[in-house]
Amino acid sequence: MAGSSIPITKHTVSDEKAEAIRQAVRAATSSPTVDAVARLARPDDAEAFHAFLSDPSVFAPIYTLPRPLTVENVRAFIEAHMRERQEGVGLLFLNLDAGGQIVGYSDFCIWPQWAAGELGGAVHPSLQSQGRGVKGAALSFGWMFDALGLDLICETAALDNIRTAKLLDHLGFARKGEITSTRPDGTTRASLVWEITKDEWLKFQIG
Repeated sequence: MAGSSIPITKHTVSDEKAEAIRQAVRAATSSPTVDAVARLARPDDAEAFHAFLSDPSVFAPIYTLPRPLTVENVRAFIEAHMRERQEGVGLLFLNLDAGGQIVGYSDFCIWPQWAAGELGGAVHPSLQSQGRGVKGAALSFGWMFDALGLDLICETAALDNIRTAKLLDHLGFARKGEITSTRPDGTTRASLVWEITKDEWLKFQIG
């Protein structure tokens, strides 16, 4: 998960609001997608999920994925998210096509104490550059505000990740600067940071 340097904007919320967010995370069993089925990842998904992630165009840009990428590490990644769900701070959904094949995933990191969260994930290369990324991200961001009760979404991307930068700029996120992100194996990368509040999101949708 992302380091404590994000979100950039940290507004502490009441214990009651933070607990309501945790409860919403614990209760979540699916998230909206463009046209696929999304469900919680399970340990027995490890081999199929590993196969999906093994494409460099999926794996390389995402610093939160386990390194080295092995079936065992992917299984541990899934199990860690199951524990995070019970704690009310994380979710991992797999997006499946009509045949049950993995075509994407969504990784939610939640900070209940700040009513904030971050969305990570990817779609299959065959589904990229079709506008699906923007639609899917917009659905997920709206769900984070509405279903989980968040007030702020913070996103990061590598300096050379032009695709994500364009997506976030297009969806009304504001650039907040640059941080150093740490991967699970301890290596680091420079990341740009974007944020948007619930009020800003709603205004952007109306506009």
